Amino acid sequence: MATLHLLGTGAAFSDASRTTTMLAVANPTSTLVIDCGGDVVQRLLAHDIALDTIEALIVTHEHADHVAGFPLMMERLWLAGRRRPLDVYGIHPALAQARRIHDAFDTTGWPGYPAIRYHPVEHREGARVLEHEAWKVAATPGHHSVPVVGLRIDDRRGGGVMAYSCDTQYSPNIERMAHGADVLVHEATGGGPGHATADEAGRVAATAGVRRLVLVHIAPHGDEGGRLASEARARFPEASVGIDGDRISF
Repeated sequence: MATLHLLGTGAAFSDASRTTTMLAVANPTSTLVIDCGGDVVQRLLAHDIALDTIEALIVTHEHADHVAGFPLMMERLWLAGRRRPLDVYGIHPALAQARRIHDAFDTTGWPGYPAIRYHPVEHREGARVLEHEAWKVAATPGHHSVPVVGLRIDDRRGGGVMAYSCDTQYSPNIERMAHGADVLVHEATGGGPGHATADEAGRVAATAGVRRLVLVHIAPHGDEGGRLASEARARFPEASVGIDGDRISF
C-alpha cells in the first residue's frame, strides 16, 4: 500500500497554517514528489520521508507556487549527500520554467552536484509520464491560465490509484482521468477562470466514482466554518479538506 503525503495544501497565497500545494506519493523504497513551490525538502523531512528514496519530481505547470522552490530542492538534496541524478518530468512550459529558475544559480563549482535529467511529457489526455515496477503515472490537461496537467498515479505493487487535478476549473478531462480512483485530490480555490469551487470538485468526484475526495489549494480564509467540506459533501459525501501534514493510504 502506498501513502499520499500532503506536504502543502495552500493556494499561491494562503494563511499561516498552509504552504503551497505540494504532494508526495511513497512506498517504503520509492518516492515521487509533485511540485515544489516552497521548501519541499523541509516538508519531506517533516513527513519522515527518507530523502534517498526520492525517485523523481513531477512539475505540473510553470507557476511560481508550483516550481519556484526547485533550485532550493536541488541544493538541499546535494547538501544531504545526493549524488545520483534526479529525473524531472513535466510538459514543456513547466520544464522550461524549472530549467530557467535552476540555471539562474551557478552550481558548476559544487562538487558532486546531481545531474538533472529533464523528461518532456506530452500535453494530451493519458500522456505517459513514467512507468516501471513501482509506479505508473499518466498526465491529462486541465483548464488553467497556463498549460497544466493533472496526474493519475497507480501503485503497481499495492494496486491503489491516486488522482490529482492540479490547478484547473471544472474539467471533463480531469473527471475522466480520475475514474475509479481510490482518492482524488482536487483543488478548491474558488470560482473564477482557471480554478474550481468545492461544489465543482464534488461533482467531479461523484461523476468519476472515486472513493474519497480531498480538497487542496485552499485560499486565505477559504474554509471558514467548514464551508468547503459542506459544499463538496452536498455532491459527494466522502469529502474532506486537506491539511498540511496529512497522510492518506491508497
